Amino acid sequence: MPAKPRSDSLNGLLRIAFAATTWGLIPVFVRLVHTNAVVIVFWRVGFAAITVSIILASRGKLGRFFELPKKRKWAIIAMGALLSVNWMLYLGALQLTKVAIAVLIAYCGPVFVAVLTPLISREPFDRRLILPLVLAIAGVATIVNPQDLALESGTHLLGAAMALGSAVTYSLLILNSKRLIQDIPATVYTFGEYLGALTLLLPVVLLSKGPSAPVEWGSLMVLGVFMTSATGLVFLSGLRKVRADHAAVLTYAEPVSAVVFSAIFLNEPITLVTGIGAALVVAGGAIVARMEPQQGIEAPGLVPEVIPEEI
Repeated sequence: MPAKPRSDSLNGLLRIAFAATTWGLIPVFVRLVHTNAVVIVFWRVGFAAITVSIILASRGKLGRFFELPKKRKWAIIAMGALLSVNWMLYLGALQLTKVAIAVLIAYCGPVFVAVLTPLISREPFDRRLILPLVLAIAGVATIVNPQDLALESGTHLLGAAMALGSAVTYSLLILNSKRLIQDIPATVYTFGEYLGALTLLLPVVLLSKGPSAPVEWGSLMVLGVFMTSATGLVFLSGLRKVRADHAAVLTYAEPVSAVVFSAIFLNEPITLVTGIGAALVVAGGAIVARMEPQQGIEAPGLVPEVIPEEI
């Protein structure tokens, strides 16, 4: 069976890179919300769920998710619960340990994707990813500029463990999303995913203090509608077209864009060292983008040639 067309693969990678770059804006809006991580995640998912529901309702397909086979429905709902856990682990890690430690460990997620791909997706390990992964990780390490990575307390150790949990759950999300979304629209998938996330978070949110200021609600709306729903649909439509491990490497664009957006909106200067780190990440992404689909590597049989409704 021939490999997928080069243009199809490149289109998918560009969508993923766009989504990951846009996610770099997330810290800018999170800074404007003064509440705990669970509440932020809940309302982020809540606004995203409303957006997806409106899209499905406008197409007369709001009940499409509930028509899926029972096993598929529960699997997608489970991914929603895992998504909320992933976000809470990462935000919690940032609160409990040094930012450098949290970022470096959490961004080992794409490495786990590459390692687990042969086990979960039944696709052969792509050795071509070793160099771009090394470049991307080195770039992130340079960007966060860790001067002291020592774990100075039990709290720091707990934060590091949460960051590791974030990396592992990230890899499971990418690999399982790739498998579950193949023959259903991204809007239907995300509807079920958000349903699972909201169900898990609701009991905690009911007992927590929520946002109150208009700027907080506005930030949460942007996080949900644009940073979660819109970019999530773009990411998933791209994930259909490429291997999960290739997609994961492109998500290293997020910490690079986060640095740029922080400089623009939060007045956090970009140093020469940061620029070098960003160049390393971009180089890794460029290598992946230039990879030609190969027989036996792209596993074309796993991806339908025609998707009746991508989003």
